[in-house]
Amino acid sequence: MKISRTWLQRFFETPLPESAALAHALTFHAFEIESVENDVLDVKVTANRGHDCLSHRGIAKELSAILRLPMKEEVYALTEDNLKKTAENISVRIENADLCPRYIAGFIHDVTVGPSPEWLVKSLEVLGQRSVNSVVDATNFVMFNIGQPLHAFDAAQLKQADGAYAISVRAARPGEKMVALDDKEYTLQNSVLVIADVHADVPVGIAGIKGGKPAGVSVETKNIIIESANFNGVSVRKSAQALKLRTDASARFEQVISPELAGEGMRAVVGLIQELAGGDIAGFVDEYPRREERRTVSVTGAMTNAVLGTKLEESDVEDAFRRLGFSFENSAGNFTVTPPPERLDILIPEDLIEEVGRIIGYDSVPAIPLSDFPHKPAVNQNFYWQERVRQLLIAEGFSEIYSPVFTSEGEEAVLNKVESDTPYLRRELLGGLRSALDKNVRNKDVLGQKQIRLFEMGTVWRGGAESTFLCVAVEKVKKQKTAQEYLREVGEKLGVTIADTLADEVLEIPLDDIIAKLPDVGAYEDLPAISDIRYRTFSRYPFIVRDIALWAPAAASETDIADVIRTHAGDLLVRLDLFDRFEKDGKVSFAFRLVFQSFDKTLTDGDANERMESIYAAMKEREWEVR
Repeated sequence: MKISRTWLQRFFETPLPESAALAHALTFHAFEIESVENDVLDVKVTANRGHDCLSHRGIAKELSAILRLPMKEEVYALTEDNLKKTAENISVRIENADLCPRYIAGFIHDVTVGPSPEWLVKSLEVLGQRSVNSVVDATNFVMFNIGQPLHAFDAAQLKQADGAYAISVRAARPGEKMVALDDKEYTLQNSVLVIADVHADVPVGIAGIKGGKPAGVSVETKNIIIESANFNGVSVRKSAQALKLRTDASARFEQVISPELAGEGMRAVVGLIQELAGGDIAGFVDEYPRREERRTVSVTGAMTNAVLGTKLEESDVEDAFRRLGFSFENSAGNFTVTPPPERLDILIPEDLIEEVGRIIGYDSVPAIPLSDFPHKPAVNQNFYWQERVRQLLIAEGFSEIYSPVFTSEGEEAVLNKVESDTPYLRRELLGGLRSALDKNVRNKDVLGQKQIRLFEMGTVWRGGAESTFLCVAVEKVKKQKTAQEYLREVGEKLGVTIADTLADEVLEIPLDDIIAKLPDVGAYEDLPAISDIRYRTFSRYPFIVRDIALWAPAAASETDIADVIRTHAGDLLVRLDLFDRFEKDGKVSFAFRLVFQSFDKTLTDGDANERMESIYAAMKEREWEVR
């Protein structure tokens, strides 16, 4: 989330440190900072803090606790009691309180909608938001300020009956359509929650996601209905995914926010709208079927120290809670804490301990060696034997591959597919191995391999079951073992029979069945030493192969000749392999295969020939006879 330092300053009398210092404080006590640019911090708010920190106030509270900076007292033009003034011309009906715990509708008449003042326009623009008009900008400002999404309807676009408006929060009817503020028409299903105009019997908003265009606020608007509500996070997320419509509002509801925040959001936005657009408040309707209870969580100072490995005094724990704005009572070292309503993540003692630890700073927690684990770790038989098979194949020169799990054909389709053309889970490994074998055989010169050997262990879905298979792919090369022979040898080393009658390059066997025949083991073997082989980026451009054979004196070595070739071939030579050597009449014949490749372009025959001519000249100079 983008957080403006200038905006944050509104919460403090004391000047804030520079943006870099704020980023450092948040990084080491709260959240990772993606970037800092032009006094705007891109804060990566963790999922457990989406309840309260997807707002400037939430981040301001964090900085207040971390930096010991007191925050200004927040004063709104309206109090909680003001919300009890009932709007006689509006009614609200909630169909399912589990999906909409709270809905507040406020009516303001005689507003003058126009452009927003410069301070508001700049505040939104720095976050990448476009200014619309004074009323819409006010709702967006409050959302980014305290985290409560809001929406304004043009009352004139809603239907009245007996001089009153009626709003319902209900499930959409299958096939119901609505044109949203983004000018797109959405077809809704009954899994989507909507805000409906009861008298017109049409949706005017998708709950927690987007308002409808027909009831949007414009400069002609005179009377508005303000919505400040709370919607079920799972419901909003599923609707946003189904409609492929994710908004700043849905991002906040998806993380789950406190219904208590709806009242504060209404008070804040009504005051700001009156300041920007005037108008008179007719009243409010607050449907809050099950009021949220304030919860308490208890923890002891002894438990805090035991978990953190610290020696904190009770005063240290009290200081952390005060800095966080937590109400608490301390009874002989037992702290009963009442977190603010928006801190929905504080549920168990360990949550409080985490808060104490991060506020005092984890760098203040001493490093203590872990005690010995008192129990013998259990051995996962599948993991153990899969690793044994893997090591046996690698020892035979096999390379392991990982092919895609999703395919264009199969028996099991996934609901949330990654790509439209691969909606199925694979039912075999054969296809992936055949494709990989073909690609590697074509490139075996640049790989320096005489025979390509590949394998994969993976899950397949077929016959209504999920199982693990082993698939091996071995290029057919004269005087080299076949896939059958390699599998047979693996079975002999494991002590089981692995038989496959197919004389094919690619073979697949059920690994679960093989493991079921193997004995249980009580301990893992020592892992092999870490290899010093490291990955090196390969070129995507085609390579060129040239062979050279020459006679050299018996005293000449393979190394001598290879050094000359490398020197005159230049940096385009990526492989050099000796593939033949024999002696005759006091001379030695050497035959080398050279592979040329560029990281920048496709080579031509001329590029390779030029380097070969340089090599021939060097050979002639040394009186080595090129055959």
